[in-house]
Amino acid sequence: MRMERLIGIMCVLADAQRTTIGALAERFEVSTRTIARDLDALGRAGVPLVTFPGAGGGVGVVEGFKVRRDLLSTHD
Repeated sequence: MRMERLIGIMCVLADAQRTTIGALAERFEVSTRTIARDLDALGRAGVPLVTFPGAGGGVGVVEGFKVRRDLLSTHD
């Protein structure tokens, strides 16, 4: 399940400029602590994450970073 959630988080980040940890936790039905660990794992894997502090803040990927969606899809 964790790998699926990590890929799901990558898809969300590819579609949105930023989102909140709370919104990710709600979407994937896990705790905010779990999302924080997942984001840490993505960062260690080389995904250039950026955080936006304060009201309206959140997390996103560095501007210009592209995710190859074909690598994230499943092929039967």
